Amino acid sequence: MAMTDPHPATSELGFSSAKQLSDGLANGRLTSTAIVTGLLSRREAIDAPSSATGLRSILAISDDVFEQAVAADARRQKGATLSALDGIPIVIKDNIEALGLPCTAGSTALVGRPHGDAALVTRLREAGLIIFGSTNLSEWANLRSPESASGWSAVGGLTANPWATDRSAGGSSSGSGAALAAGLIPLAIGTETDGSIVCPSSLNGVVGMKPTVGALPTSGIVPLSASQDSPGPMARSVEDLHLLYSVLAQRDEMAAMASLTPLSVAVATTWKTNHPKTDALFDQVISQLSAAGLALHGREVACPSRQNDHDELTVLLCEMEDDLSAYLANRVGSPSTLREVIAFEVAHHDIELAHFSHEFFEQACALGGRSASVYKDARHRSLEWAVTTCLEPALAGVEVLLAPTYGPAWKQDLILGEHGAKAAPTTMAPAIAGWPIACVPMGLVDAMPVGIGLIARPGDEAKILEVAAFIEATLALKRDGGFAPSFLAARRG
Repeated sequence: MAMTDPHPATSELGFSSAKQLSDGLANGRLTSTAIVTGLLSRREAIDAPSSATGLRSILAISDDVFEQAVAADARRQKGATLSALDGIPIVIKDNIEALGLPCTAGSTALVGRPHGDAALVTRLREAGLIIFGSTNLSEWANLRSPESASGWSAVGGLTANPWATDRSAGGSSSGSGAALAAGLIPLAIGTETDGSIVCPSSLNGVVGMKPTVGALPTSGIVPLSASQDSPGPMARSVEDLHLLYSVLAQRDEMAAMASLTPLSVAVATTWKTNHPKTDALFDQVISQLSAAGLALHGREVACPSRQNDHDELTVLLCEMEDDLSAYLANRVGSPSTLREVIAFEVAHHDIELAHFSHEFFEQACALGGRSASVYKDARHRSLEWAVTTCLEPALAGVEVLLAPTYGPAWKQDLILGEHGAKAAPTTMAPAIAGWPIACVPMGLVDAMPVGIGLIARPGDEAKILEVAAFIEATLALKRDGGFAPSFLAARRG
């Protein structure tokens, strides 16, 4: 499928990898100022609400983005010792604090409320990355209503998928996934509680990883659940993901990978998306990986029951009542509790409740936090299912578990919500357990990207990255070979 780029003048720049841009900076072919200028032009042409495609993936541009670029160029001219990503632009999800960016979590309730740099943003700045802007998201990271539409926020509007602009970009890190796929930025940060990096990575055809919960700092990030929240890197290649995760984790992940022996991998034969073409492609990819020499072992892994679903939601709602209220109380301004957020949204219902309500917020307040009588038992049952029933048997004797993630992106619908979505239960058990999970593209289904999930034990991010690199190299999905967004306009069917 040939690339149909709405802004071909910046196509090469937009789709260069972070590694390619870094090489261009090192040999003097590029400057950070030129990169930023080009990406701003591309964003104005295809992403801004007034543009032809109006993707709405990047919600805001940093106040000092040019100053950051000039400083990066000056460091290079002085011959300073630089990190591999020094001078490379990156976007962060708009629930992550950074000076010069709004950090609204998509809600008008947080507009104009002062904040500082999140701990992980400090790490990015110390490594010389340019904080280019913040990305749109599913408001409050998508734990507001069962009727929500992924990629919509009151602040940023509805993010479109660059492969087909009437399709969902997924959520809740919607803008991060769409911006990468559209060639607006080489690197991005998302956050995930359950599926919020994996979903937009799968639907937009990019690479993303949620590390082990606790591996990366969460201070300065609007929270939902301390037991399940984690920020994570997103990129268009596994190599770029390696580089970015090494910066975030403050260790040389590449060196850790180099010492690994060949890995043994399991396949979750019972985790299906129930989208026939996607599941057939997954089986085909597994055969291709086996033929390429990857040692694979089929595993029947338990699927979640309604009780498991209910328990996870109970835990998330109880933790959100405590964790989000604690965050709000420490950020200057009001509202300062979840109950006050509800009151704010009612008072501004024409903006905040225009498409769906806040039933999960109301349920969280009714439950009453971790002190609720149902919380402890729900958390115990959730962990027992996720770890003892699912993950430990699935990973016995192997290092990584593979499974499909989502079917092709569904049509966006602000009236009826997420109807038509097809998903495997792949993200749920690692989310509950706090174990790492990643997603890499496995191909196209009906001209839309779909992904393959990789799960490992806590702290085994390097093993995930090694298998991800093997999958990427084996499948060889390249931009000039047909794996590129088509920016298709809305259409019937």
